[in-house]
Amino acid sequence: MALLFSFEPGATELSLADLARRTGLAHPTARRLVLELVRAGALEQRPSGRYAVGLRLWQLGTLAPLTESLRTMAQPYMEDLYSALNQHVQLAVLEGDEAVIIERLSAPKALGLVSQVGGRLPLHCSGVGKVLLSHAGPSLADQVLDGELRKYTAKTVTDERVLRRELAECRRTGFALVRGELTQGADSIAARVLNSDGQVVAALSVVVRSETVRSQSALPSVITSALGLSRALGWRPGIRVREN
Repeated sequence: MALLFSFEPGATELSLADLARRTGLAHPTARRLVLELVRAGALEQRPSGRYAVGLRLWQLGTLAPLTESLRTMAQPYMEDLYSALNQHVQLAVLEGDEAVIIERLSAPKALGLVSQVGGRLPLHCSGVGKVLLSHAGPSLADQVLDGELRKYTAKTVTDERVLRRELAECRRTGFALVRGELTQGADSIAARVLNSDGQVVAALSVVVRSETVRSQSALPSVITSALGLSRALGWRPGIRVREN
């Protein structure tokens, strides 16, 4: 598992030496295990001699019930949002102390982003991250806010008191507006996605170039799409929003 989890966005092909270094395994041990994974189809060896995640492992990953059902049900709402705004549209879920992007639609001429499907975003300064963190319960909020908060741009908010006020407002409204905190010149508008129990299971967002689309003008479309997806998941008005 350590070998498999060595692969990540930005490191999709690794050499045997890379894998041994990342896992701390002795080179002969890493080589033996990698060859077993190749025979099982979990890894494949590229023409360059480096290794990549194999097709069978990808097929297994698509069976994850939460992400697959969410991706399938979210597709029409994301497509409508993409058609209306012609900007990046992202769907993310909480994993540990990060947000993981499980689906994204991108316009060819939209601004470049550091994130991609399978990529991870910080909770304290991304739109989807703030939505997920604000509904995750006090223990995770304390863990994240009491830790070291990285400043990605000059606009990244790292003041704990300010962040707690923002999270409280996000819990009240169900959405977050993040302006240039994670990527300079990029604004994120994110809204919560609820299930039939009122739990926040995902966050839907649009990422726009700061000077081209006004965040407030995109907000109603994002909220409407997130509410539509929530209804598809069984949520109805009157079901109280619950912390996870």
